[in-house]
Amino acid sequence: MTYIREFHAHIYYDAKTFEQARLLCDAVRKQFSVGVGHMHQKPVGPHPCWSCQLTVRPEDFGQVIPWLALNRNGLIVFIHPDTGEDVKDHSEYAIWMGKVEEINLSFLKGL
Repeated sequence: MTYIREFHAHIYYDAKTFEQARLLCDAVRKQFSVGVGHMHQKPVGPHPCWSCQLTVRPEDFGQVIPWLALNRNGLIVFIHPDTGEDVKDHSEYAIWMGKVEEINLSFLKGL
């Protein structure tokens, strides 16, 4: 069985929804013990949108992810495990809340 080190939940947003996303990330930080990354205002890495990464421990998945489902207020959330298999993590193992966006898997193949 593949080992999951952690999960990454990427909150996607744009200029119009930046403040909404910032408030969501602040609320997650206050509610749970998760790492909250930088609020990028451009696409970064394989992500097609502006995004902020939340780092979720496997033991917290069952609380954090349902909370995001109920509190994302229309924002897209891209969730994937970190197994060390970057392409599979961002494709086969991925979970989406909202619209499915196209991840740049060629970026990951170069890692």
